[in-house]
Amino acid sequence: MANSTSNSNEIDIEFRSVTKRFEDVVAVDNVSLKVERGAFFSFLGPSGCGKTTSLRLIAGFDQPSEGDVYIGGKSVVGIPSHKRPVNMVFQQYALFPHMDVADNIGYGLRQRDPKPARQEILKRVDQTLEMVRLSGYGKRRVWELSGGQQQRVALARALINHPTCLLLDEPLAALDRKLRREMQIELQTLQREVGITFILVTHDQEEALSMSDRICIMREGQIIQSGSPRELYDEPINRYVADFVGKTNFIDGDVVDAIGPLVSIKSESGQVFSGSQPPGAPPIANGNKACVAVRPEMITITNIGETSNATNITINGQVVNRIFLGEHTEYLVATEGCGEVMVLSPKSIESANRSFEPGDHVSVSWGPEAALIIGDT
Repeated sequence: MANSTSNSNEIDIEFRSVTKRFEDVVAVDNVSLKVERGAFFSFLGPSGCGKTTSLRLIAGFDQPSEGDVYIGGKSVVGIPSHKRPVNMVFQQYALFPHMDVADNIGYGLRQRDPKPARQEILKRVDQTLEMVRLSGYGKRRVWELSGGQQQRVALARALINHPTCLLLDEPLAALDRKLRREMQIELQTLQREVGITFILVTHDQEEALSMSDRICIMREGQIIQSGSPRELYDEPINRYVADFVGKTNFIDGDVVDAIGPLVSIKSESGQVFSGSQPPGAPPIANGNKACVAVRPEMITITNIGETSNATNITINGQVVNRIFLGEHTEYLVATEGCGEVMVLSPKSIESANRSFEPGDHVSVSWGPEAALIIGDT
């Protein structure tokens, strides 16, 4: 299990050997991690992997069965959610329909003991509305707002109390694709402006990659790998991570040569593929099962015989599907002995050369630097 590490002493959230059980179900399994102050951190994984339970353990909605949770260097085990220095934005926003925008945002301040003066609450509400770019919307009803505006109100309500950490439980899931992208940018900008720690739970790998400083990938209650978006995309330590983060082609085989990080495998068709193991991956020995993993944007598609680089791996095949996606074209090529290979060809290349159609016989190729060899674990 790989854990998030920090070179800084300023840690906002820490799990120390945390386990959470629900009767016979282990939702979080001996997890240790650290989240640096001011980071945009994401829990990423499929349904049931433990990411939402981890968020609820930080929020105080659940308590750990074993281990300890720290916020700002202090243990919060046993402390109820309303006494923790965190606030959460839920997927459905949970706004109060009988209140206007200003009353929704100021709700948390009115629950304080002692309660701030009315003028102080109004001042803080106006400042927070400006922060989320909703100045002048205070008297509107929440049902008069668009989905993106409602999400900003939910953010403002969570931020007005100046929490140590803002927890985001799939807050963009209800938005359409275009608005979701706009709100991703808004969230990144807001996080940089307020400077507090954001922790996001999502099953959307594109969302996590585009927004996060660090990502923690979970499966069956454990952390499989954590790191920067670039590290997880370029250096996945196993097939699960490579398959979950982005699109990847896999060709299975047996290890025939392993010298340090350089590994060669032989596929069922008898072709030998070489590449490097990702840093931090368990070493692979001769005779082990493994696979070569190649991202589709690293593969070139050409007419048969046109590949000029002798160091490239080249496989012949036939185009079985072609999808135009604007900025690139996606090809699916049935190869000879290595299954189907996906290729993403950028528009600049498609414009300079003719595109291929289903039925065309082609070659797909990639350089040795594009191939990762990943163990079968």
